[in-house]
Amino acid sequence: MNTLRHDDVTAAEFRNALVDTLIAKKKITSAEVERAFRTVPRHLFVAQGTPLEVTYSVDNSVAIKYAPDGVVISSTSAAYIQARMIEQAGIDEGMSVLEIGSGGFNAALLAEVVGPDGRVVSVDIDPEVTDRARELLDATGYGGRVSVVQADVENPLPGLDAPVDAILVTVGAWDLAPAWLAHLGEGGRIVVPLRMNGITRVIALRREGDHLVSTSAEVAGFVPMRGAGARDDRLFLLPDRNGHQVTLRFDGDVPQDMSLLDGALATERAEVWSGVTIKHGVSFADLHLWLAAFLPGFCKIAADEGTDMAAERKGWFPFASVQHDSLAYLAVRPVPGGGAGEFGAQAYGTHGQDAATAMVEQIRAWDHRGRDADPAFAYWPTGSRLPDFGEHTAVLPKRHGIATITWPSAANVAEDQEAQQ
Repeated sequence: MNTLRHDDVTAAEFRNALVDTLIAKKKITSAEVERAFRTVPRHLFVAQGTPLEVTYSVDNSVAIKYAPDGVVISSTSAAYIQARMIEQAGIDEGMSVLEIGSGGFNAALLAEVVGPDGRVVSVDIDPEVTDRARELLDATGYGGRVSVVQADVENPLPGLDAPVDAILVTVGAWDLAPAWLAHLGEGGRIVVPLRMNGITRVIALRREGDHLVSTSAEVAGFVPMRGAGARDDRLFLLPDRNGHQVTLRFDGDVPQDMSLLDGALATERAEVWSGVTIKHGVSFADLHLWLAAFLPGFCKIAADEGTDMAAERKGWFPFASVQHDSLAYLAVRPVPGGGAGEFGAQAYGTHGQDAATAMVEQIRAWDHRGRDADPAFAYWPTGSRLPDFGEHTAVLPKRHGIATITWPSAANVAEDQEAQQ
């Protein structure tokens, strides 16, 4: 338990400043969520000694528990995404809510929003995490308003007989467990950080017939799911000419013969530039999603110190594609005059020029069809009747179903822009 007691007035000032910022950024849009964030003392749910400016920052998560290798395996999520997820779920007074991934603070927020007539069940696979959550909820007066359960929710949750109105998954998920959908009531929403070929979006989904469709999506990262629902990436190490390594991390399908890449990093680097530019400070997160959806052999890439790539770290991003015997990765170079960069691809391997060209073609496709469009997401559980998906839809197989990402056509984007003017 966090026994460090900050001055109440000072903590309240930090808390109210955080809420004001969340409202200004439109992460909080309802009076109920605003009231919850102004009420629940976030600083009493984080580790002792955590500075108030860290605790009450907009986008800092705070670690709760580490694995032996130092990797964070449980944390209090950043305030902006906690607020946004509650808003995405449409939670209101009197509702019943299942939280998957416990910590205490988010459950207390949910208890404030649903009120005394609502119900909050918070579940986690880790007994140390659930014990800590119970202790903190008791100490802050929320123990009688939140049920904390230790279980692996890949399986149905014992004692949760009635369907819930909303499910908030506060850990990164690769798939939606059938048990979650069985617990979700008719008309309810599930908000889940869903990993799609290595790229995560926090998606609010509601039922539509035999499948689920998105109502909103946010960019955020989460500690990965543990237990039966966990999904580990597959890692491949490529040595460079100096014996240092580049790591390729695959979340989806792995190219058939990775041995074809042996010696690729010893070849001369190829590069192709797209003519597509981005102003400094402007997000291009949906380009990452587009590449993950439509670029064959997509993976994430990291370079050890000492590699040629590490020496040029400011000129590329950790998204790559394996094409047969060659590797291409997303790059950027300054635009003359400053203030912007041009996207391109750099590549190694016998056919590096072809691999870089394939990536650049997708950068241009995103610029034409996806850059100013909000993609829609859907989830189709096994047994759903699948339609004929068009060319604008990426289909990503999962363990218990498939996820789809659909971009509107260029014509629809133009119509939407005209309607907004």
